[in-house]
Order: sequence, then C-alpha cells, then structure tokens
Amino acid sequence: MSNTLNNDGRTERDYVGEVSIPADMLYGVNTVRGFQNLTVSPLNVAHFPEFSTAFAQCKWAAALANRDTGVITAEECDAITRACDDIVSGAFSDSLIVDLMEGSGGTSTNMNFNEVIANRAQQLMGSEPGNYELIHPNDHVNRSQSTNDVYPAAMKIATYAMLGPLIDEVRMLARLFDRKAYEFADILHLGRTCLQDAQPMRLGQLFGGYASLTHRLAEELVAVRDKLRTLPLGGTAIGTGFGAPAGYRAAVYPHLSRVTGVEYQPPADPFDAMQNMDVFSRVSAELRTCATSLAKVAADLTVLSSGPVGGVGELRLPEAQAGSSIMPGKVNPVLPMAMIQLSFAVVGNDVAVAQAVQYGELEINHFEPVVASRVFDSITLLKNGIQRFGEKCVVGIQADVARNEKHLLESMAVATALVPTIGYAKVSKLARQSVAEGRPLVSILEETGLLSKQETLEAIKKASHPVFNP
Repeated sequence: MSNTLNNDGRTERDYVGEVSIPADMLYGVNTVRGFQNLTVSPLNVAHFPEFSTAFAQCKWAAALANRDTGVITAEECDAITRACDDIVSGAFSDSLIVDLMEGSGGTSTNMNFNEVIANRAQQLMGSEPGNYELIHPNDHVNRSQSTNDVYPAAMKIATYAMLGPLIDEVRMLARLFDRKAYEFADILHLGRTCLQDAQPMRLGQLFGGYASLTHRLAEELVAVRDKLRTLPLGGTAIGTGFGAPAGYRAAVYPHLSRVTGVEYQPPADPFDAMQNMDVFSRVSAELRTCATSLAKVAADLTVLSSGPVGGVGELRLPEAQAGSSIMPGKVNPVLPMAMIQLSFAVVGNDVAVAQAVQYGELEINHFEPVVASRVFDSITLLKNGIQRFGEKCVVGIQADVARNEKHLLESMAVATALVPTIGYAKVSKLARQSVAEGRPLVSILEETGLLSKQETLEAIKKASHPVFNP
C-alpha cells in the first residue's frame, strides 16, 4: 500500500485537520496516525492471516463476555461479533493497514482493529461508518480490554495457530527420513568423525538418525506450543483487571475457547502474564533449534552428494535446476543450501526476540510487535523451507551403492570390524602394512589367505549392526 491515504477522485470522510479517509475503508483517525507515523516495513498487520484472525477472535470473545456481564447490549454484541466474523473470514483486510513492526507498543494495531470492527458493526446496524453513534471503537469494541492484554493474547493465539502446520511439515519430513532409513538399511557405509574415516555402518543408520532427530524436533515444538495456551486477557492494562467488570475474566475464556476451538486459560498470576514474554523466548528457541538441526542434516547431504567426480558422491540428490550460468552441466545442491541459509535468518530472528523479551520494562513489554514479526517470520520460513526440502530433495535421494562400498572397503575403518575375527594384533600389523604399501586392507587379507573378500564383507556387515548395551 502507498504511504498516502488520499486518493484523487474518491469520496472521503474527513475526521480532523488534514486526515482524510477513503469512503470504502473502515479504519479511523487512530489508524491513520499509526500508519503515517510508524510505517517502517513492507508488512502490515493483515499480512499474516492468523494474526488478524486472532485479534478478531479476542474482540469477539470480549464482546460476548461484555454482554454476559451487562456492560454492552445484546444488539451491540451481535453487531460486534458479526464484524469480527467478517474479519476472521478474510474480509476488510485492506482496512488493516498498520505496520506489523509499528512502534507504539501495539496500540496502533489494537486501534486499527477496534476502528474497523466498530465501523463494520455500524454498517451492520444500519448506520454510516465514522460517526460511532451506535458502536464506538473504545467504549464498545475495546470494552474491558487494553492493548496490553489483548495484543499479547492475539500474538499467542496466532503463534499457536501457525505452529500447527509447521509441526505437520516437520512430522512429514521425519516420515520421509524413516522411508529412506528403510530403503538404505542394507547399504554398507563409511562412518566418519571429524571428516575422517571412522567405523563401518549402514547408510540406513545414518538416515535413521536423521529421522529420530526430526521426530524429536516435532515433539519439542508440540510441547512449547502448548505453553501458548495461557493468556493475559482480563489483565487489563497492568494486571489489576481495572477497567473490566466483575465476572469478565471468568466469562471471556470459555467464549474464546469456543470461538477458537482451543482451550485457552487465564494465568496463575496476571501481573506475571503482563510483565513477561518468556514463553516467546522458548518458542523462538525451539524454532532456532529446529532450523539449525535441520541445517546440519542439509550440510551432511551436501557433503555426501559432493562431486560427482571430485567429491564424496555417495548420495545423489534430485537435480532441481542448473547450478551455474557459466559452467555447463553443473548442478548444485540448492535445496540443502536453502535450508542452511534460512537457518541463518531464523537464528537472527531468535536474537531479536531475545533482545525484545529482555527489554520489557516494569509492568509491560512494549516491544511485542518485533517479537510477533520475528516469530511469525521464523515459522513461515521453516514451514515453507521444510516442505520444499522434503518434497523436492529428501524424497528423491538415491544412494550410489558401489561408491559407498568402495569407500568403506578401501578405508582403514574396516580394521575395527575385523578384530573379533582375526584378533587385534594381527589386524594392527596388517593395517600398518596397508598404510605403508598404500593398498586396501581387504586386498592384503585376500592375498594372505586370512579372509576372502566375501568373508571380510560378512565381518563388516556383522560389525555394522547396532549393538546397545544398557
């Protein structure tokens, strides 16, 4: 959207001074001031539908609780809830124009929603937007609330909603790694530590480790997601509940749970809930852990698929696109590279979240907008990145069986596997001979008649099965 709110040739509603609003827009003067003063990014509060939905759901539940406690009429409540339902359905997003990164501590965002809901409610009651004779943004839509309790509540509801699809993608990726572990179960593979030859293993065991990690990442996201169900609604400005009628807090949570389909609950201590945003540090930390853990896996795939001639070349990744504008035939591991790159962005977002959470002051944290924007960005990056990584890369990974076996058999890593068969001393002597002559240990074993190549392979296969000693 342009930074100007004047549109030549259109009917406008004048509010105060030079502020003018197009007739087909439902925001008001507070929104305009927030837009004019605080637009710093390309994203507004409607950019993430989950956030605008969450805000509308808070206002919806508040209207029902206000009706129950007698501070608004049933008719006023009906108009407000119908307006909220419109926003939840995706309508009027073009009137939600305040910057997601606005610096008013969320007040401009809250007033943007209050004004749009009030003006839509006015329309539903047969009145014109802007006069607020029937429904007022503050007196009715914002009744029993403040920015300080409704903004962080909407943040939590939106984050909870956004984490669901991300968790689904992580679980799907885990299942893809499960399939690869099964597919590669019998392929001999050279295990490496510090990028040096280490011990024999199965390629399926490598991918089984990736699968176990990814399943675990999903469950950790589930656990931290559950912590978002405690909200500060009813606080209202600093935790005293001043401004809300008796019975409001008891009424608003059941209504919110019905509106959202999620069992949200009040905090044990409302002052703690208003003062602290540590739950977002935990959420962001899990997002960072997910990103960096999968980046490690992506880096492994990059190394193991390197080549095709001058690298390891034990894996073949799907050829997604040309890798160079100057080198014909070059194909790069762009999907693993994309996963690694997005992890850098998620780590940066986590730093911003940690700083913002730390710099809350006294009774509230007025840096909630940057926390919301960074957490929403991390979730979006991960959800989209993991989906593409799984569908376009992991599902099509192939193993070069011969190259895996060749690297293992030509490596000194086979020596460990042969100790149970021919003894440590003899293996050690032959290993030194292998190094001195620059020949594979397997060839020397076959020449000396100690073990045939097939017997060596059987010994390696036996050694590469996992043994767990509880």
